[in-house]
Parts: sequence; C-alpha cells; structure tokens
Amino acid sequence: MKILAIDTSGKVASVAVTDGEKLLWEKSVYTKLTHSQVILPMVKQALEETGLTYTDLDCAAIAKGPGSYTGLRIGVAAVKGMCFGCESLKSAGVSTLLSLAYNCIDFEGRIISVMRARPKIVYAGEFQCKNGVVTRISADRVCPEEEVFSGEFTEKTMLVGDCAAEIKAKYFADNENVQLASYVNRLQRASSLCLAVEAQPEIMVSADRLEVSYLQATKAEKDKAHRDK
Repeated sequence: MKILAIDTSGKVASVAVTDGEKLLWEKSVYTKLTHSQVILPMVKQALEETGLTYTDLDCAAIAKGPGSYTGLRIGVAAVKGMCFGCESLKSAGVSTLLSLAYNCIDFEGRIISVMRARPKIVYAGEFQCKNGVVTRISADRVCPEEEVFSGEFTEKTMLVGDCAAEIKAKYFADNENVQLASYVNRLQRASSLCLAVEAQPEIMVSADRLEVSYLQATKAEKDKAHRDK
C-alpha cells in the first residue's frame, strides 16, 4: 500500500511517502511560514522525486487533530482536494496524538503524547507500545496538565510532543522511569501517520467523510457562544 501523508497540525510541516516496506520520501520543516505556503510544494516535490502520481497512491493520510486550528483545516482541505481530484485515492484521518506515539514505536512501555493547548491545559493521549504494536489506553482529551501528570509514575513511560520537555522538567526531573523522546522524534512526523494507517487500514474513508477533530471549541464557536449569552 502506497501512502502519502501530510502533517500540518503543529509548528512542523511534514510530508512522507511509504510503500509498506520502506520510507520512500520524507521532509519535515520547522518553519515560520504558514503551512498553506509550504505544504503543497512539498507534496509536489515528494511525488516528483519518487516518480509517483496520485493514481499510484492508495491513500492520502492527514493528522486530523488535535492541533493548530488553522493548520488542521489547511491539511484536511489539501487531502480532500487530492482525493476529490483522484477518485481511486482514499483518505485517512489519524489522531495527531496517536501519530506522535508512533514516533516512539521502538520503545517498550507506556507512551504519553502531550501537546500544549493553552497555558496549563494540554491535549493528551496515552498508549502502550510492545513489540512494535501501539495500543490506545485512553481517549484523546483536552484537560489540565495536572490531571494527567500528578501522582506517582512507576511504570516505564515515554513523553512525546511539543511540550514533552516542559512536562518532564516540571513533573519528572528526578524520575528515571519517565523518559523524553529525542528531539528528532519529539514533534510531528508524517511517516508516523503512514505507520498508523498500515496498522489500522480500516480508518481509510472517502474524502467526504474526512473530518477534523479539534477536541475543543474553536475561537469562532467560543465567540458565538459568548455573544449568545
């Protein structure tokens, strides 16, 4: 199965192409430019340098959230456009937190993917990884960071995500059971989306069913609710 994957959920813009046996192409850019400026040129470069076309692909995968509201919309819109333009191409929306867990697929133990939502509030997902198999322990959620990280951590645990280093320093500086993913694998990587789709091919859907998962109300929704009070 050939998969083109795009991640625009955070500060990194990332594109990858895999064929089920090897990573054919991957590029991740930590950029101050908006994802709308860089992501489609990266997709074009990926296809040109692998010699593939959209009709050669089986799936276009996207990080569906949580993450940057604008970034998520850009990525989902790009994948929908690709799939609507190529009827044979399926889409797949993958949890950003699950994808981050796949960054640590060689780790044995619990993985907590954590991203900053706003001050003292995080997006968090918990997973177990054994023999290269990632299993979800908890649903993705947005909550106070203390809700996830207070208490004793005696199990071997890996932290991954954009505020993992902050959480490690704040709560687990002296706890050797809690490890921090290397900076190479700490942020979003499109190739991890491919691993998630390969493990769960049933998440592939037609483009009209592809949706963003914000986990919390958008600013527009919050503003409307405030006006309606």
